Amino acid sequence: MGRDVIIACDFESAEKTYAFLDNFKEEKPFLKIGMELYYAEGPSIVREIKRRGHKIFLDLKLHDIPNTVKKAMAVLSNLDVDIINLHAAGTVAMMSAALEGLTRPDGSRPLLIAVTQLTSTDQISMEEDLLIKEPIADVVMHYAAKAKEAGLDGVVCSPLEASKVHERCGKDFLTVTPGVRFADNDNGDQKRVMTPAQAKEIGSDYIVVGRPITKAEDPVAAYRRCVKEFVD
Repeated sequence: MGRDVIIACDFESAEKTYAFLDNFKEEKPFLKIGMELYYAEGPSIVREIKRRGHKIFLDLKLHDIPNTVKKAMAVLSNLDVDIINLHAAGTVAMMSAALEGLTRPDGSRPLLIAVTQLTSTDQISMEEDLLIKEPIADVVMHYAAKAKEAGLDGVVCSPLEASKVHERCGKDFLTVTPGVRFADNDNGDQKRVMTPAQAKEIGSDYIVVGRPITKAEDPVAAYRRCVKEFVD
């Protein structure tokens, strides 16, 4: 997979999701299906979107004891998504178990990536809420290194950290970066953000873009703007 823009389909129903996708007559964008949509519609929404020809990043951020995550990943592997994720905070044992569960009998599997720290987390909230006192950049690098140790393909991280992740874990270790906004957008609840052009400059492999596209007056034009700034 090369560099790509992933649209976050953070809708509460299949109806609204399909209405959004019907805007795209030429492209088949890479899509992220998160908790809201998956919990509302279940596996059927994944199967239908795959049937329509889209690649899918299934963003469920699994985090539980290793055996539970292993079994859950074995079920999710049957959906034939392209990327799936979990929380690096679940430990190397959990990540390794997840990889084992995700791998099909023929050896194929989706890409598996780990969330380091959410882009809504900043240094203050990490220290006060999570009692993690180390600099957030050091925490992200540590989690990324542990994900690589467990055999994962990459991490979800802020675009601010993507280049350092590549330095630490290698250029082939994927960085999937939410928290991307156009320069003229409001940042919403994201605190560690960057524009598509800046994300490209520092080496993000994938950017995840939600509201700047899904809430745009012309979603297709907004998507094409992202592609132009990040991919072309």
